[in-house]
Amino acid sequence: MGELKQIRFCGFGGQGVVLAGTILGYAAIKDGKWVSGSNSYGAQARGGSARSEVVISDDPIKFPHVIESDILVALSQSAYDVYIKNVAQKNALVIYDDPMVQPSHLRGVQQIGVPATNTAIHELESKQVANMVMLGASVAITRVVNRQALISSIIENVAERFRDVNVKALEVGYKLGEHIVGSKKKP
Repeated sequence: MGELKQIRFCGFGGQGVVLAGTILGYAAIKDGKWVSGSNSYGAQARGGSARSEVVISDDPIKFPHVIESDILVALSQSAYDVYIKNVAQKNALVIYDDPMVQPSHLRGVQQIGVPATNTAIHELESKQVANMVMLGASVAITRVVNRQALISSIIENVAERFRDVNVKALEVGYKLGEHIVGSKKKP
């Protein structure tokens, strides 16, 4: 039986949570994986809750929705507070936007802070691409898909006028994630 990953991105409407999940799903398909995805957002497009779920597997997927997240990526405190209750009890990984999210202390769950919004503002001068910074960092940390598949997925799924900034944000996030992983390996 092959590996199966249940991934949930969460935040509030307007943060690009659905786009991040879509890009990840397409990248996994490019990597030759089986993929299932769904998303949900509140009644109002901006400000309400939003989530995007992606199930990635080496084998056909028997149930297409996330039951317990192996990987939870949280862009807002309110979404973190709701979805932290549904992470796998064993070997779960939570990646959160630091300092926008203050994680609770949980046993058996690794939690990694990524300054996605701050990086987007200071390095790219656009809060709107924090989702791509977070996506890039998350993939660098988890290696759930390859970097080139992500870039290709952005090129194919993002409007031309936004492609360059989204690819740049993904690259910045990927480097940030590699730095985080590298610093965790040092004694």
